[in-house]
Amino acid sequence: MRPLAVLALSAALGAFAATVAGAAPPRRVTLHYDVSQNGMSMVEAIETLEHDGRTHRIQSEWQGKGLFALSARGKAKRSSQGTIEARGLVPREFRDQRGDGPLGVARFDWAKKLLTRERDGRTQTEPLPDGTQDRLTLAYGFAFAPPASGEGVFSVNIADARGLSRNRYAIAGREMLKTGAGEFEALKLVKQRAPGDDRGTEIWLAPKRNYLPLRVLVIERDGTRLDQLLTRIES
Repeated sequence: MRPLAVLALSAALGAFAATVAGAAPPRRVTLHYDVSQNGMSMVEAIETLEHDGRTHRIQSEWQGKGLFALSARGKAKRSSQGTIEARGLVPREFRDQRGDGPLGVARFDWAKKLLTRERDGRTQTEPLPDGTQDRLTLAYGFAFAPPASGEGVFSVNIADARGLSRNRYAIAGREMLKTGAGEFEALKLVKQRAPGDDRGTEIWLAPKRNYLPLRVLVIERDGTRLDQLLTRIES
């Protein structure tokens, strides 16, 4: 089982950050999720977003349940830290460790426009496209820069220690979503699969709760469904 899928400034930017903070989520919010595989609950995920209006830190920890708790495959730790700018969350460093596997790190050098990826003792550097997100800021960035209203398609580059990819998401409209934390009006985003792309992703956001992620569904090539669904919010 693969864990998913799922935010020094100038005075002018400081003024922007204060404005954003007023509309942004609480300075610390923790989301609890149940993660199931093909309908069977297997993992508890806890994700915490912290910010001060200028910088952000997101931490995600997955822990297997029951017999799955005995397997390293049921554990994962990820983190993202960076700044908050006009376009939303700007990652500086993303760390990812799955089970007892090697730690992977992606570093974003925006001044030099370089992405440095470290994994398995190897380091690779490549050009860093504008607006690139990591695996955590992708979902939590909407809390600071909400998607456009109505339907449409947008593109985003996503980077982690394994690589850099360009993804297209369609805004698929709103629907009511039942979760363990209650029923929410949700805005649904659907990844548009490119030729050769073997994974589907759907994301539900809560417009009335700062666009925080309510649910992330990943559909693997073989049809396996990994479903991350909110159970509780703490703020």
